[in-house]
Amino acid sequence: MTTVLLLRHGETDWNRNRRVQGWAASPLNDRGREQARAAGRYLAETHDLDRIVASDLRRTRETVAQLRSVDAFPEPEFTRGWRERAFGVFQGLSYDYVFGQFPEHNASVGMMGLESTPEGGESLLEARERVMAAWDEVLATAGPDDEVLIVTHGGPIYVLLAAIRRIDLPTALAEFHQDNCAVNELRYDAETGETEIRRENYCGYRPDDLDPET
Repeated sequence: MTTVLLLRHGETDWNRNRRVQGWAASPLNDRGREQARAAGRYLAETHDLDRIVASDLRRTRETVAQLRSVDAFPEPEFTRGWRERAFGVFQGLSYDYVFGQFPEHNASVGMMGLESTPEGGESLLEARERVMAAWDEVLATAGPDDEVLIVTHGGPIYVLLAAIRRIDLPTALAEFHQDNCAVNELRYDAETGETEIRRENYCGYRPDDLDPET
């Protein structure tokens, strides 16, 4: 079995303030950096990573750097494939404003939201195609006993978990939740082509690993 761990990046101020990030270069805040270091300690204690693949956006790069500050994890491979959905002109605006004023871009409402493309951005269907291609690349190049960590964003994780569960994206977006630096553990069987979700949205770090002031 190949073990694949999906990790959402640490918290940013834009997360905290519910602003659309997309491909924007939003940095981790203090709590996000602490979350990433705590997640790194958890991963070092529980897994023997052979490979790290990550989105090349700033918040995922910073998350990887904080993970690797606590253990000698493998050198990361950064790729556009695991980026969040691009939201173009709406990046930086609040979710309430964007989806209140432009509900056609809300993918949780159905097919119109999946196909709608923000100016300068990408539709969720386009983002899904990109993410699934990145997933296929990881599986094609992973060994049968490898442990691979993918550091990415909420959107790609929802896309992948929906595909594994064979449920539609609007349902996944409405019902799924991913905390910052939460771990999802998957097991892939190359013989059957099946992927099992062993653990979902698990915050492996202990509450006392984080400074309550952040």
